[in-house]
Amino acid sequence: MNASSVPPATSSGARRAWMAVLAHTPRAELETAFAAALGGEITPAFDWLRAPQTGLAMVRGRVGGTGNAFNLGEATVTRATLRLRAQNGTRATVGVACHLGRDKRRAELAALADALLQQPERHARLQAQLIEPLAARLVAQRAAQRDAAASTKVEFFTMVRGDA
Repeated sequence: MNASSVPPATSSGARRAWMAVLAHTPRAELETAFAAALGGEITPAFDWLRAPQTGLAMVRGRVGGTGNAFNLGEATVTRATLRLRAQNGTRATVGVACHLGRDKRRAELAALADALLQQPERHARLQAQLIEPLAARLVAQRAAQRDAAASTKVEFFTMVRGDA
């Protein structure tokens, strides 16, 4: 498949954005939103290319945020890869998922959503009903965390007493 045959909705930037949303969404919210976005549609049949599996990934940091990289430690991650079965004129698409933690069902849902979002006939509906609401919730949650942290900020200043 060359670059001109890839629909604009599935560009690497758009896919990276929806995969980030799926990776940061808790399982309960993902299950609820995914069921609502499918709207009674039967979950399509798929084959596992890599069933959900849990392992470790090295987390790297940088000195001062921009300096030399160093190994900070390991984190538990779960990954999954599946291929939708081609049916009714749809193409077989591959969905992948990777997130922190051990939740295999969450990885399955995220991989399934990734595969469905790559299909042009389903993309617009799933983007509007699944990804955008979840992304808005994540933005609101981050803003609330930022505000909570900002309320604890202490401003230090120096006062000069008298003539020195």
